[in-house]
Amino acid sequence: MQDIPPLSPATAATPARPLPKVDPKNAETAQSFEAVFLGQMTQMMMESVEQEGEFNGGAGEEMFRGILSEKLGTEMAKRGGIGLAPAVLDQIIKLQQGQ
Repeated sequence: MQDIPPLSPATAATPARPLPKVDPKNAETAQSFEAVFLGQMTQMMMESVEQEGEFNGGAGEEMFRGILSEKLGTEMAKRGGIGLAPAVLDQIIKLQQGQ
């Protein structure tokens, strides 16, 4: 096995390429994308739960289940989500740079 030399403090702090400036609109778009994705996943999970017995919300629950899923997805994305927004933001930046 080949030994990898440790990075000196000067090399560790210097990025390989300059970091691009992140447009707030791009960051918001990436977070919105993740929110929609998480909302859709939440809705699918909620549809798989049996709605029987004493805790059934009836027609009102069915009517507002989609809104609840959307709001849950938005809040999860605001709190860090599942890491999808940074990947989407990276792709947006690459597209804007023509890569």
